Amino acid sequence: MTPLPDDPTLDEVRAYLAPRLAGHAAFDGWNRAALVSAAHEASLDPAMVALAFSGGATDMIDAWFEWLDNAMVRVVSPDMLSAQKVREKITTLIEARLELLAPNREALRRAQAILAMPQNLPKAGRLGWRAADQMWRLAGDSTTDFNHYSKRVILAGVYAATLLVFLSDESGNWTETRAFLARRIDGIIRFEKAKGQWQARAERRPSLARFVGRLRYPAI
Repeated sequence: MTPLPDDPTLDEVRAYLAPRLAGHAAFDGWNRAALVSAAHEASLDPAMVALAFSGGATDMIDAWFEWLDNAMVRVVSPDMLSAQKVREKITTLIEARLELLAPNREALRRAQAILAMPQNLPKAGRLGWRAADQMWRLAGDSTTDFNHYSKRVILAGVYAATLLVFLSDESGNWTETRAFLARRIDGIIRFEKAKGQWQARAERRPSLARFVGRLRYPAI
């Protein structure tokens, strides 16, 4: 873990404490008690730590999920993904996240319960989008049109559903979760193929506007 500078910024404090928070949140919840415990573990001033996480539980969860995003980049190297197909890349990335989350499933369960509260749904949506966006970028997606958004919305939904299965999965090596994920990834690929075929047909379809224009202004 990168050492904390002598005079850290609040962003640096958040990043430094993020991986420690989950272990305490599993027992204390995502609250001040977990913050104080993490501060003592890291030998930091609890007042400074409270200021770094002034938004409370959602700030703490946000920092942990951001740590997870960054840890995924470190665990899954470009070389691992370079020879894989798209479905394999997405599967590899999600499974890497699950491995990182596995030691702190109780903290994840508590975090999901907080994010499911009505007032926190916009925040939950942003965190899900951030994770999906990073996974698609690592998978090599460079779309900028409507596909850019649809891919991320769909993947965010798949990831969220997979986490729900993961939280209750007691099978060895998360077999049930991996099988569920494989089915959902197949669904994404089928959807993308069908969408591509529909768009190709739409491009070949006669244009009503051009047809009407010819009626009004026939070629001479």
